[in-house]
Amino acid sequence: MADASKVLHFTDADFDAEVVQATVPVLVDFTATWCGPCRALAPIVEEIAGTYAGRVKVGKVDVDQCPQTATTYQIRGVPTLLVFKNGKVAAQSVGLIPKTKVAELLDKVLG
Repeated sequence: MADASKVLHFTDADFDAEVVQATVPVLVDFTATWCGPCRALAPIVEEIAGTYAGRVKVGKVDVDQCPQTATTYQIRGVPTLLVFKNGKVAAQSVGLIPKTKVAELLDKVLG
């Protein structure tokens, strides 16, 4: 079930504290307001946030509002999904993918 309230919004200022230092895996959706595929991915990310609540932190980074973070992680296209575990990128996907593929990324990292 989609639940937008479970999707956090990370910024350049809090990315390190919220994502890199997180004690659970974090799914980060690098997105932009002008991006059609990003808008199509949004409800999938919201569903994943509900499904994996308590096991994975889920959030978005707007690449236009947070250029420093986007540059740090070499985001060249949106949407890009990165899964962080123990402060490092453990999985990634670029482009619009179905919910099953997002779940596969997380399941691989969760083991």
